[in-house]
Amino acid sequence: MDGERKVSFRVREFNMESDLAAVDELERRCQVGLSGDDTTAADDDSSGSKLRKTMKKKKKKKKGMSLSVEQVGDPLARVRHAPEHVMLVAEYGEEAEMVGLIKACVRVVGRGGGKKQKRSSSPNPKQEQEQQPSPPAYVKVACLLGLRVSPSHRRLGIATALVERAEEWCRERGAAHATMATTTSNAASLALFTGRFGYAPFRRPEFLGRPVHAHCLPIPSAHRVFQLPPPLAAAAYARLSPPQATEFLPADMPALLAHKLTLGTFAAIESGPDPSAPPSFAVLSVWDSTRSMRLRVRGAPALLRASLAALRALDRGAPWMRVPSIPDIFRPFGAYLLYGLRMSGPAGPALLRSLCHHAHNVARKNPACAVVAADVAPDDPAAAAVPRWRRFSCDEDVWCIKNLTKTNADDGDGWAAPAPSGTVLFVDPREF
Repeated sequence: MDGERKVSFRVREFNMESDLAAVDELERRCQVGLSGDDTTAADDDSSGSKLRKTMKKKKKKKKGMSLSVEQVGDPLARVRHAPEHVMLVAEYGEEAEMVGLIKACVRVVGRGGGKKQKRSSSPNPKQEQEQQPSPPAYVKVACLLGLRVSPSHRRLGIATALVERAEEWCRERGAAHATMATTTSNAASLALFTGRFGYAPFRRPEFLGRPVHAHCLPIPSAHRVFQLPPPLAAAAYARLSPPQATEFLPADMPALLAHKLTLGTFAAIESGPDPSAPPSFAVLSVWDSTRSMRLRVRGAPALLRASLAALRALDRGAPWMRVPSIPDIFRPFGAYLLYGLRMSGPAGPALLRSLCHHAHNVARKNPACAVVAADVAPDDPAAAAVPRWRRFSCDEDVWCIKNLTKTNADDGDGWAAPAPSGTVLFVDPREF
């Protein structure tokens, strides 16, 4: 109840049996008219950064062009993997019309922060007292996702009530921090979370996408690609990505690698490398999101549509020409997400590029998949090695964070500061 505004609504937990149809209708209403360059009302969606991916190109040629995402299937898919998760809905008026929702989950993730501090050996008790303990390797973090408010019921305090109730739910379950994601172009979302709720901009991952071409991409004969079984993949990541050096590394990494939607973890090495050179390798995992979401390009000019259609027709008629035609991206399509990208050695970038080509060639076998994409931090060395298409790439994502255990969000262990050198950001594909 919001007495000051004299409007009546209540927030409660989602019921799958009775609320599914109303949630689907609310999702449909909230996505009408959205584009990558639009800002939303303060009570609009403010956590699904992938819902309004701006496809970077010269503004004069791409005005209004955007890549949107529609969630399909289970409405709890993005949070159900976490042992503690919830969806809250807002009902308005005597008719209990569903006008808002938010999802949240609490998970244990790697804290990052670099090496642990050594215990002080100073004989001075005062110096020992001032010695700050190192942060824990893992921490409980809340993730707020999918905030929606019906376009006809915005600016009534509904979003505020949903966020506050979600934060309280997560705080009661021991979450030390809360995170959300949006885009730099969504000024209303940033103002709502950084202003009203005290979140601070935190990390800036890049979304790097590439369309699936009709023909296989080449892999050098000197590069050997093989698949790791889940137990061996988990052991490899435990060595390559320790929680002290990997932010948001899920504590249930073995479960993620063995998930039915993880198509495999692939490694690449050189055959017959120079024995005097340091060893090189690369590794990544592939997640099939075609069953949980659909992407669509909106606002494309007619000339671009006609050009891509002509390339497809030419490729069908003359496949020996190997024209780089791509699927019809103006209809809903799916994507494969690459995660856990790691590389080492002088040939590491080339090996990682070969793994991206391998993932592309795997995606060709799935008619529902039209894009292969990865989310990585811009300062991650792997970012430069990932093939991308500018139309399907975006550097507007902003992760924001809030300390749930202290009054002042900046008073704590300094996690919101720039990441220490050598720290890797892990993006969980289950929350895309």
